[in-house]
Amino acid sequence: MARLAVDIGGTFTDVIYLDDQTGEARSAKSPTLPDNPVHGVLEAIRTLEVDAGEIQSFVHGNTLVVNIIIERKGAKTALVTTAGFRDVLEIGRGGRTSLYDFTFRKPPPFVPRELRFEVRERIDPKGKILSALALTDADKFIDAFRFEGVESVAIQFLHSYAEPQHELLFANYLMARLPGIAITTSSELTREWREYERANTAVLNAYVQPRTMVFLDKLESSLVDNGFRCPIVAVQSNGGHVNMPTARKHPISLIESGPAAGIGYTKLVAEVAGEKDVIFFDVGGTTAKCSVLKNREVAVTTNYRLEETETSPGYPVKIPVVDVVEIGTGGGSIASIDAFGVLKVGPQSAGAIPGPACFDKGGHLPTITDAMLHLGILNPQNFAGGQIQLNIEKGRRSLNGLARDLEVDIDEAASGIVRVANANMINALRLVSVRRGHDPRDFVLIATGGGGPMHAAALGVELGVRKIIVPPNPGYASAWGMFTTAPRRDFVRTSLQRAETANIEDLEEIFKDLEDQAIKHFEEDLARSSRNATFRRSLDARYLGQEHVINVPLIGKLSNIDAIIEAFHSAHERNYTFTLEQTSVELVNFKLTAEIHVPQLDLMTRPTTKHSSQAAQRGERLVNLGDDGIHNARIFVRDLMPVNLDIAGPVIVEEPSATTVVLPTQRLRVDEFSNLHITMN
Repeated sequence: MARLAVDIGGTFTDVIYLDDQTGEARSAKSPTLPDNPVHGVLEAIRTLEVDAGEIQSFVHGNTLVVNIIIERKGAKTALVTTAGFRDVLEIGRGGRTSLYDFTFRKPPPFVPRELRFEVRERIDPKGKILSALALTDADKFIDAFRFEGVESVAIQFLHSYAEPQHELLFANYLMARLPGIAITTSSELTREWREYERANTAVLNAYVQPRTMVFLDKLESSLVDNGFRCPIVAVQSNGGHVNMPTARKHPISLIESGPAAGIGYTKLVAEVAGEKDVIFFDVGGTTAKCSVLKNREVAVTTNYRLEETETSPGYPVKIPVVDVVEIGTGGGSIASIDAFGVLKVGPQSAGAIPGPACFDKGGHLPTITDAMLHLGILNPQNFAGGQIQLNIEKGRRSLNGLARDLEVDIDEAASGIVRVANANMINALRLVSVRRGHDPRDFVLIATGGGGPMHAAALGVELGVRKIIVPPNPGYASAWGMFTTAPRRDFVRTSLQRAETANIEDLEEIFKDLEDQAIKHFEEDLARSSRNATFRRSLDARYLGQEHVINVPLIGKLSNIDAIIEAFHSAHERNYTFTLEQTSVELVNFKLTAEIHVPQLDLMTRPTTKHSSQAAQRGERLVNLGDDGIHNARIFVRDLMPVNLDIAGPVIVEEPSATTVVLPTQRLRVDEFSNLHITMN
């Protein structure tokens, strides 16, 4: 029996076939068509010549959800909220990215004011009903929904995190009268407080739901038409996976599914390489992603912000998401000159269609891929395993236009594109490392994606990491990571109380209620036994008067409050280097991660005598490495490189999914798992 993993990226769709009995693995790439992403999935499956009858599991992740939001191609959405809170999306938070930026403007809400409606009801923060729900208020705007062509409705009532019954009643009332409209309630997505964040999360879920449902329905029906009868699951942003009905209901939970899977694979690579502190770094065709794994722990946050930049606070999404920084710099990122004559790279991307100019599919704007091809780093015959033959003349033609505008030669233009791209990436890497108190010299950079290994050598030097590791098939890392996922759901409950006066039995009761919800989810929604389920508890706490909270993991059964308070003091000191032990501690959010154990991916070692360095080397090529000069670099075929090979740069390592660069000042070693270890000479 075998499994399939599918990563639908912004540029390419990656599919991996894995035979659980023999360990055989096959992979294929296909261009992602924005208007028909299912086509890329089916094309890659056909390339692999998969027998649908032997597939017992199909797990996938996609960029559809985030792209719908970024491209503003979602459904016409309305918001229904508590009377008096119609403008919560408009007001947002008072914080500004720059205190002295007088041109600052808050990002516009996804629901305009004319599509935001109020309902009379009120529940207090303890869940007590203060004012009954006026269901008939809906009758005033149901006709407006029909007239305006509303396709989806988000419902967010004040304090529904404490008691959701008004939201559920109102949702049922609307469903009975508007059967063709998608309905989202904030309480089904999160039971964590903060009305603006919950409202925005519900709105974004409603905004993407209709289109996502069409995609998931088409994917499922197309697989059935092609003979697949296996379970189909979708990877969530928390690193776990859910069944298709849950994915249809909560599509916002898929917003970072690709990076979440990629981080899971990075954790596995770190384990076999014996590394504890690593930086995940992935560059695809559209974006670059990075995250820190301290002691191999994948950080998950509910403070995720979409489209956050140095000048914009972005949009909050109050669901569990891997703590990742993502920027619009990838292989297809377009180079341009701004109004001040400064070279910029990204965030606009050429995608797969038409793609970079060198794809020879109608694109004419210069991209990072065009620059890498001109500089000799990319082999025009080996891109995407030879599926795409790169046209170097078309790529140079696009670069020539940029060079003329910059008044430099083509070599300087191409090198400039790479330097600017690297500058964008190093800023993101510093954001997750140095700016969060981590010393990069204690970390190893694990580079994945089709573009990560090309940039990692230069970035590793500038960042100052101990080592760079490039796993096998790095261009398929997110797809490989799909195999590491398990059924998972994160539950949260806000219950604000002073730690000093809290009752340990009451705290235990809250966690027990969350565990009961998890068991019900696994057994009823997923039809899975909860006998193999594991539960991880934690608390968000803060000092009295603070705004921010710190997450405190709880090990084992709760014994006494003093132990919780001491754990919080220790966590606060680790994060902020001080404690306020005479100040009262507040318990804010109770969190439970529930996961069902499944067999994990096994990374097999390779025989040490299978290959020779002579067979692996395929000549030399003149390569322009920018600030590191122009060199005759030795070219190696990765699949033929023997274990324990240890060589000095400059070296280019080619494989179907990626190209790895080793600078003249670096050394390359191959370990027993075929990982490439790059260190300074």
